Amino acid sequence: MEQSVPQHLGRDPHRPRYHFLPPANWLNDPNGLIQWKGQYHLFYQYNPNGPFWGTMHWGHAASTDLVHWMHLPIALAPTPGSADEDGCWSGCAVDNHGIPTLIYTGKRGEEEFPCLATGPDDLLTWQKYAANPVVPGPPPELQVVGFRDPSVWQEGDTWYQLIGSGIPEVRGTALLYTSPDLIHWEYMHPLYTGDKNRTDPVWTGSMWECPQLFPLGEKHVLLVSVWEHGRPSHAVYFVGRYVNHRFHPETQRIVDGGGHFYAPQTLRDDQGRRLMWGWLWEGRSVAQQQAAGWAGVMSLPRLLRLRPDGLLAIAPVPEVAVLRGTKSGYTDMTLTPTSAHVLPDVQGDCLEILATFELGDASTCGIKVRCAPNSAEETLIVYDSAAGRLSLDQSRSSLNPAVQQQVYAGPCELADEEPLKLHIFLDRSVVEIFANDRTCLTGRIYPTRVDSLGVDLFADGGTVKLTSMDIWKMGSTSQR
Repeated sequence: MEQSVPQHLGRDPHRPRYHFLPPANWLNDPNGLIQWKGQYHLFYQYNPNGPFWGTMHWGHAASTDLVHWMHLPIALAPTPGSADEDGCWSGCAVDNHGIPTLIYTGKRGEEEFPCLATGPDDLLTWQKYAANPVVPGPPPELQVVGFRDPSVWQEGDTWYQLIGSGIPEVRGTALLYTSPDLIHWEYMHPLYTGDKNRTDPVWTGSMWECPQLFPLGEKHVLLVSVWEHGRPSHAVYFVGRYVNHRFHPETQRIVDGGGHFYAPQTLRDDQGRRLMWGWLWEGRSVAQQQAAGWAGVMSLPRLLRLRPDGLLAIAPVPEVAVLRGTKSGYTDMTLTPTSAHVLPDVQGDCLEILATFELGDASTCGIKVRCAPNSAEETLIVYDSAAGRLSLDQSRSSLNPAVQQQVYAGPCELADEEPLKLHIFLDRSVVEIFANDRTCLTGRIYPTRVDSLGVDLFADGGTVKLTSMDIWKMGSTSQR
């Protein structure tokens, strides 16, 4: 069942070595996350016909350790003349009394509706329900924008389903359904709907994709992905109370402010952990994706916890540490605006970096990665003390004018005397940044120079102290 990466793709300098992606072609949303008989199963939106969006199937991979993945046969493919003849789109997986069950979006023309499939042999093959779809369309009393991406859970003997949608002139919404058997569904009401007149800390848009509700600590979390102006925008989480089958948010934030993270989905594993994956889309032209032969990467699995301040703590799962190789360590370095090339021996495009700074009077400080010797190419991770913001500056990440070269930022307010802690995963074209368990920025970069491998530190407007810094060269996973 193991598929190998075509030789020419294996030589691609932008193709990640330890983030999950299929051997070739197109990947987008994570789907059907489930742990079954000790294995983690990752399904995902996949186009076997090329590195472009469309003709959606469900790709499938499995892992025992969240790091090394085995590619498995395609799980779902469109069936001509059926409710999913134009694609098997995003959805979820549940354990229905020992029967693995997928609930996914079937597409026929412009129609979208939940469909069902069951697995008789431990998730290797799937049989579609003969009377699909299980929900024939949106509630007739509602005019909606979109109707897709079912998410299902069980309370007692009753199943509940959220479907992503939007209400014109209002905002995005998640529609709630109930069922005794996963087959016969009854519409209840919107679980929660954005309010066009409310001033939100983040923009929640006119249509929501990939909604998911789950308990975390003493609260519930609602994840949604904002679809705006005919394209995906960003993912938002709300933390709040789930009472009488309605959701009441108390805090909300963008899940990842790096501009390339979308459609997150979670699972609760047998250790009781809430794990999350997201789709990392490309930051280069369609023509470049076609030439490369692949497009789309899965984020590292992330561990979610609830912070005392009501925000989500988001961190990489500790299992990723198995990939660590050669280590370099640094301590007690004072950085000033004249500091330069303070890490001359650090090189690499597949690294893990863990750094702690004591913030002095510097206005900004941070880390540079993928630096060319003359700084012709470099990517900056910048902390602005006054603004309490972390940014990913890709404005000089590549000499190729056809790739995105933007600056993305997110809030990262630190308490008095709290150090800045940056945890960075560099994997060729992927940069995943975790800051102080509260801020995530994930970007895609495409340096053109073979010597854009340097790492450096900087401070502007004053001094800052690097308390400690560990850098590991990261190994590749066997699926590459």
